[in-house]
Amino acid sequence: MSSKKEDLLNKAEILFYEHSFHSIGLKRVINEANVAVMTLYNHFASKEDLIMEVLKRREKRYFSYLASGISHTEKPVVELANAHFQWLKKYSAKGCMFLRAKEEFGADPSNEIVQFVNQHKQHLLYKLCQYGLNESVALKLMILFEGATALAETEDMEKVGKQLIELSKLI
Repeated sequence: MSSKKEDLLNKAEILFYEHSFHSIGLKRVINEANVAVMTLYNHFASKEDLIMEVLKRREKRYFSYLASGISHTEKPVVELANAHFQWLKKYSAKGCMFLRAKEEFGADPSNEIVQFVNQHKQHLLYKLCQYGLNESVALKLMILFEGATALAETEDMEKVGKQLIELSKLI
């Protein structure tokens, strides 16, 4: 990947996450990434294409982060909960970027961004099952993840993480 495309994606992710998708225009992304307009359009046909690529990269990074938390020294549920908590501390103190995207684009269920978010949540369920969890346990863990992600916006992160891990031990 070219460094200019990488700069665009990194800056777009930060801006979209901090300010929302609709409130950030391409001009601001271009200016803050310090690239030319043509550079953007050489890599992305539209703002929606840029958003999709940002979400796909974030999903890949999140799944990789979860996988790196598995050491097989504890129950996978606890290790995954801890990995999710570490992700929250590092990348997601302001909520779920995927659900934010769905909120902003959700009026149209045929929108590719909305469809991708729905697929992302299904993909997470599938990934959790790949760690040996049955679907019921994986869904319970997802509920804990979603609750912790939401509460991390308003409550003390360490308290939220501690409770997430304690609750995961009960599954």
